[in-house]
Amino acid sequence: MTIKNAQARLSLAHIIEDKLGYAISKNDLRQVGSSSEGGYNASGRSRPAFAINSDASILRRALKRQQLAKIQRQKNIEAIMSEAMRVCPEVTSGGRPDADWIDKFIHLAEDTANASMQLLWAKILVGETINPGTFSIKSLQTLKQMTQREADALQRCAALCGYLEKDDSHIILLGYYKKPSFFDLLRKGNRETINLSKAGLSFPHILTLMDINLLYRQEIESAELKAEQQIVLSFQRKKLILNAKSNDLVLSYYKLTQTGDELRKLISTSVSKPYRQLLQQAFEEEFQLSWQES
Repeated sequence: MTIKNAQARLSLAHIIEDKLGYAISKNDLRQVGSSSEGGYNASGRSRPAFAINSDASILRRALKRQQLAKIQRQKNIEAIMSEAMRVCPEVTSGGRPDADWIDKFIHLAEDTANASMQLLWAKILVGETINPGTFSIKSLQTLKQMTQREADALQRCAALCGYLEKDDSHIILLGYYKKPSFFDLLRKGNRETINLSKAGLSFPHILTLMDINLLYRQEIESAELKAEQQIVLSFQRKKLILNAKSNDLVLSYYKLTQTGDELRKLISTSVSKPYRQLLQQAFEEEFQLSWQES
C-alpha cells in the first residue's frame, strides 16, 4: 500500500469513527481463518475484513449514531445563528418572521456544516428578520440542495448581474443586434455577443444555474429600442446607463428566476472589471455608456 493510500484509509477511518461513534478495525484473519468455516457467517457469506470495534449491540450503536447526528445538527444551527448575529446590521426590523418560516428554516439549515454555506444561511435569516417575506420556502429548499460548486457558480453570476428596475429582476447582458431594415432583409444586422467565460462565468456554470432553476433556460430579447432610449442597470454601488444611438436595437440577456433573484441578494459583490470592459467593447458602437455611483 502506498503512503497516499494509507493516508486515505486513515482519513476514512476517522470519518467512520466520527459519524458512528466507534472505531473500525481489521479482523484478525489468523483467528477467523479466511478459507475455513470460521471465515463465513451463518448465511454463508464471507466475513468482512473490517468491523466496528465495539461490544455494544447493534441497537445501542444505532442510538449512538442518532445522538451524534443530533449533536452535529445542533452545532450547525448554533453556528449559523451566531454568524447571523455577527453579520446583522444595526437597522430597523420590518417585523418578526413568520413562525412557520422559522421552523422550516431550522429544519432545512441544520444539516449544513460547511462554513461558507452556513454564512449564506445566516444572511437569509438576517434578511428575513429585517424584511419578512424576502426569502420564500422554495429558495430555502434550493439552498438546502445546493452544492459548493453550485454556490460558486452563483457567486460568479452575481458579479455580472445588473438590476433592471422596470422588470424588478436581475439580468446578465449578453449583447445586442440591430434589426435589418426593409431594404436590407438579407442582412442580419450588426450583432455583438459577449463571451461571458472571459468574465469568469463559463457555459458549464450557466448550465449549472439553469439546472437548479436560478437562471431561465432561454436567452431573452428586449423590445426594439428607439434612438435616445435609455436602459439603466444597477450593479451594487455602480449604475450603468445605456443610451441607444439609433433605432431598432435589440438587447439579449439571461434573466434570473424569482429564486435566483432571492438568492442573489445573499451575495454582496461589485461588478466584475473584465465584464465592464467587455460591455464597453461590445456596446460602444451603437450605445453611449456611462457609469455612475449608485
